[in-house]
Formats: sequence, structure tokens, C-alpha cells
Amino acid sequence: MSELNVNNLQAPVNSGVDLPGGPNPKNTLASAPGQPGNRPHRASSIFDPVLIRQAIGPSLAKLDPRVQLKNPVMFVVEVGSIITTISFVAGFFDGASQKDQFFVGFTSLWLWFTVVFANFAEALAEGRGKAQADTLRRTRTETLAKVITRNQAGTPEVETRELPASQLKKGDVVLVVAGQVIPGDGEIVEGIASVDESAITGESAPVIRESGGDRSAVTGGTRVLSDWIKVQVTSNPGESFLDRMIALVEGANRQKTPNEIALNILIAGLTIVFMLVIISLQPYAIYSGAPQSTTILVALLVCLIPTTIGGLLSAIGIAGMDRLVQRNVLAMSGRAVEAAGDVDVLLLDKTGTITLGNRQAAEFVPLPGINVRDLADAAQLSSLADETPEGRSIVVLAKEKYGLRGREVADPSVEFIPFTAQTRMSGINFDGTEIRKGAADAIVKYVRSRGGAIPPQLEEVVSGIAKNGGTPLVVARNDRALGVIYLKDIVKGGIRERFDELRRMGIRTVMITGDNPLTAAAIAEEAGVDDFLAEATPETKMKLIKQQQAGGKLVAMTGDGTNDAPALAQSDVGVAMNSGTTAAKEAGNMVDLDSNPTKLIEIVEVGKQLLMTRGALTTFSISNDVAKYFAIIPAMFAVGAVVANPSTSQDYLNYLGPLNIMGLTSPYTAILSAVIFNALIIIMLVPLALRGIKYRALGAASILRRNLLIYGLGGVVAPFIGIKIIDVILTVLGIR
Repeated sequence: MSELNVNNLQAPVNSGVDLPGGPNPKNTLASAPGQPGNRPHRASSIFDPVLIRQAIGPSLAKLDPRVQLKNPVMFVVEVGSIITTISFVAGFFDGASQKDQFFVGFTSLWLWFTVVFANFAEALAEGRGKAQADTLRRTRTETLAKVITRNQAGTPEVETRELPASQLKKGDVVLVVAGQVIPGDGEIVEGIASVDESAITGESAPVIRESGGDRSAVTGGTRVLSDWIKVQVTSNPGESFLDRMIALVEGANRQKTPNEIALNILIAGLTIVFMLVIISLQPYAIYSGAPQSTTILVALLVCLIPTTIGGLLSAIGIAGMDRLVQRNVLAMSGRAVEAAGDVDVLLLDKTGTITLGNRQAAEFVPLPGINVRDLADAAQLSSLADETPEGRSIVVLAKEKYGLRGREVADPSVEFIPFTAQTRMSGINFDGTEIRKGAADAIVKYVRSRGGAIPPQLEEVVSGIAKNGGTPLVVARNDRALGVIYLKDIVKGGIRERFDELRRMGIRTVMITGDNPLTAAAIAEEAGVDDFLAEATPETKMKLIKQQQAGGKLVAMTGDGTNDAPALAQSDVGVAMNSGTTAAKEAGNMVDLDSNPTKLIEIVEVGKQLLMTRGALTTFSISNDVAKYFAIIPAMFAVGAVVANPSTSQDYLNYLGPLNIMGLTSPYTAILSAVIFNALIIIMLVPLALRGIKYRALGAASILRRNLLIYGLGGVVAPFIGIKIIDVILTVLGIR
């Protein structure tokens, strides 16, 4: 065999991408604010001063009754505010006392604050999404597209006409060369280029996009850095991916989820019940003759109905979508976010999710009569033209373990044989010698075609590697099999612990892989998944999803290829990779802009966090209503008694005194304290609603116990403390 110099031998590779400014692309893609290269806006804190100022206007605009009507609880509060305001104005004409006027006016003011604070929570949540949208909108510039009118295959030299990007229609083919912005969403039909997608993903490292396969989709607003591509537009004006992103992060298309609708029905029902109760008290209020009785009844109603969760419910849902956006995941609807929180089964692709995605050469296993060094030498030579991570790892292993380096090429007529899907092997020809490496069956067929025999031990070695979760690559020289390269999938560190967390949450994990069942079983055991689907095809994926759904389970999966589209569409939560095909992105109900398959676990956690936050604040809201009863109900009857019969007022007060367990100063301060606390608690809970309850991997029973202990008990205790403090402050200020 001729001596080869591994260090000097040049294998045919794709031409590299030359970026201006040096080899580090992160230093070359910096741009002005609002231009591609900047990540979407992230508010520095929950109460970012800029967002607060922007939320004030919408908070007042939402006072429109037509807007409030969408939220029955806050609509009732607004109607109550209007009634008390009318009573306050009428008091000037009816000769009401100064004390009564102050009471009615002050109560009316805080009722309005209750509505405004609830609007503020929603506006602040929407504002955080709009800040994202503003950045995205600035990336969408009016680009002149070069629409191809006469095509010449294999070259960018074509006849084109310039057309504004906004006038492009679905089906148009455009030419985009280095330095130009891709004018619209589409599929590359010809060419290969390096593309800066930082305007969409926030990641400054460029990516390679080429025609054919699963890396052909491109997004309007991204920039070509090198070479050229011909793109067929796949969306009409206003329907691009960027347009949908802007609309979605602004919350314009956010629909209420089934659980949210059910909760709205519940709190609307409670509101109706309490309204009937208050209406039944109206005869007593008329009999008492108290001029402020209407105000007292309105205050009682507002404090009894679940205003806290009613004011925060919408903000919780919007904030859930915003938390996904902050993780560079775009949810097509609030329904998808909530479904992620209810997922029972996770379908996870093995490569890139459970494993690192790049198999590494771990060992050379020679056949009987073959020296391991001879096998390593042949394996290294066959991998010189292999630019895959697996091929490079074979070269490195041979160098590090056997010192195979420093060889020289005597014959310049060396032919590298690239890997193809048809042959399923690669290699090298030189000086009459042919070396091949590839799949076991492909190499067996190759050796036999040259008249060689296959040692019986080969099948045993190949099966042993597969059983251990590895991938066997057989190496042959001319008509003789030399041995097997053991490629090992590296399971990601900490992934077993993540699966343990999901298991504690009651979520079952299923690994999807194209590997044979033996390999799949070994990796599944090492990773700690609950089950696996080997030799997966689009049909078997669909069958598995339908089986799980038929059993009442919610299923989530991730994918990026056209072959994943049916399963993504069938899944309850389908997360498509932004780097994938248009078909995959249209089939899923979420898009991961970072194209990180592992993020599916984070998405589930965000969904769980949304449900935990809604449940916790609902528990708190209902619980704190219980405490407010003790403040306002005794006060209401006491006020009526004082006005109806002042001479016996002390007797009435003494009779109702045992109910005044908070020790409030007077009926007036009790009512005012309850109304003020009712308004302030909404604004105090806004950070929790926007940030969400801290996620913990707990079962449903554990979460329920925790919510009852922290938010249930806390919801009862907080009003006792808060109302008492406000009562003391009002008393100090001379309000009695």
C-alpha cells in the first residue's frame, strides 16, 4: 500500500463562506437597532418604565363598555362604578351630608381604580408582546425583489424584473444574491447560500440553506450572506411568517382556551349568584332609609364577586404566550400553550434531542486475522473525504489511539468516493486499492460482488454493537472485510434527570428513531425514556399518536421535515423547527425559532406554569373573598341600623359587634377598607400573573395541596391583614 500523508491530503469539500470582518460571524452581523442582527426586545423587568407608560393609555381605552363586556366580572364592576358615580352627583342635588358624599365619592373612585387596575394588568401583558412585535416590524423593510422572468438552470444569470416585496404573489420565483434580503417566505428551488436569520431567531451565527431536503425553507426578512439562491414564494402579501409572528405576539389572534372559557363561566356564574343575593337585600336597604345604601350594596357586590381572578385572567394567558416568545417559540394560539401544560405523552426525536446528534467513533473492532492497527488505518483512509462529524471522529480516533499520521501521498491520482443514499458507503481508491466503509449490508454486498467471503464473526460483532446502542460501520479493503467501526450515540448530560422530572409530573416519554429495535432499546435504556418507537416512518408515527389520543391522552411532538408534517398536524402540540420545511411549520401549532428539539421540554414546562399560575390565583381570589365577607357584611347591616334608628344604633352595633372579628373602627371604614384592598390586591398580583408561579415538577395532587396551603390559606389571611392596615390608615386620617 502506498504511503499517504493524512495532513496534506485534501478531500473535496463545499466551499466555505467568507464573511467580511474575519472568521467570527458573531462580529460581522452587528447592526443598528431594529435591523436584522438584534434579538427581539426583552423588558428589563415586569414593571419596565417604558411599558408602564405605554400601558396607561390602553388601560383607559379599555373602559369602553363594549370592551368590558368580554369580561363579565369587570363589566359588573364598571356598571357598579357608574351607578355610584351617578349617586355621588345626585347627592349634591338631594342635600346629602358631607360625610355621606365623601363616602359615596371615595367608594366610587376606588371602584373605578379596580376596573383600571384590571385593564392595566392586561395592557401591560399585551405591551410586552407588542414590544416584541415592534422589533419584528422594524425588520420588515420594503425590499425590491428580483422576480425571474426567464430562468437558466445552474446559474444566477437570468432575466429579472424588480418588484416591491409587498406585491409578490404565491408561486413567484425570485433571485437573491449575497447582501440582499430575502423578500418573502419561500422554498429554495435552486442554489445554496449562507443566510443570516438573526432577525427571526436572535442567533447571530449564519446557517446554510439549500435546495432539496429539509433545509430548503427560508423566511422573509432574513439576509443572504454568500452565494445565491432562487426562491419560490409560498405566501401571498400579508400572509408571511413574519406577518403571522407580529399578529400573534401582539395577541391579536389570541383565543380563550377551553379551561379559560370554563373558568370564565364559573366566575360569571358566581357573579350572577351574588348579584341575585344583593338584589334580594335591596328591600332592606330601602327600608333602612340610608342615602348611601345603593353604594353599600354595590361595594358589597364588588367585594363578593371574584374580581381578583376576573381582572387577571386575561393577563395570565397573554403572559404565558409571551414567556414562550421570550424563549423564541411562537405559539399559534393560547390553546396550544395550554395544551402543552396538559400533555400526557411526549414524542421526542432521538437525534439532537436525546442524543447530541453526532455519533462518535468509540472503537475499532477487527475481525479474526486482522490487526487492529491495519483496520484503523483503512478506516481512517476511507474517512478522509467524509466531512460529517462521524467521519471526522474516525480520523481523530485513529490519530489519537494509534498515532496514524505523517504519511505521504506518492500517487496524486487518488479518488475519493463520497457517500450516497444509494450505495450507503464511502471510501477511497488509490494505487489499485479500494477501501470502503458503510452499512453492514451494503459492505457485505460490495465484498461479495468482488468475489470475497464474509467471515461468520461479522454478524456477531455487528449485532453486539447494535445491542449496546451503537451504530456499526463495516470496513472492507478490496474483497475482504477488515472489521467494524463502533459509532456511539452520546446521550445528552442531564437528560435522564429531565425525564425523571417529567415522569413525576405524570408525563410519559417516547423516543422516536429510525434505528433498528436493538439500537433503539439500548439508547432508550441509557436515556431513561419510558418507551421507544424504532424504525419510525410517517405512518407509524401517526398510528402511535392516534393510539395515544384514542386513550384520552394529549400528545406533543417535534419535527422539521415534510415527513413529520402529518404527525405534527395530528399532535395536540406540534412544535415545528424554524429551520425545517414550510410543510412542517404549517402543520404544527408552534414554531421553535431556534430549531432546538430539546426545547419541547421547556414548552411543556411553560404550559404547566401557565396552568399552575391560573389555578393558584383562582384559589387566592376565592379565598380572599371569604375574608372580605367578615369586613363588609356586618358593616352593611350596621350602617343601615344607624340610619334607620339612630336612638337604638348602639344596640344594633352591640348586637353586630361579635361579627366584627377584624375590630374595624366603623362601618364606613370597614366598607372603604374592603373596597380599597379589593382594588390594590389586583395591582399587587400583576407581577405574579406576568412572571408566573415558579415551576416545580410535582404531581397534580402535590400541586393542589401546595396551592391550598400557600394561596388558599394566604388568600384568607392576606385580606384580614390588608383590610385592617387600611382601616387604621383611614382612622388616622380622620375618616370614620
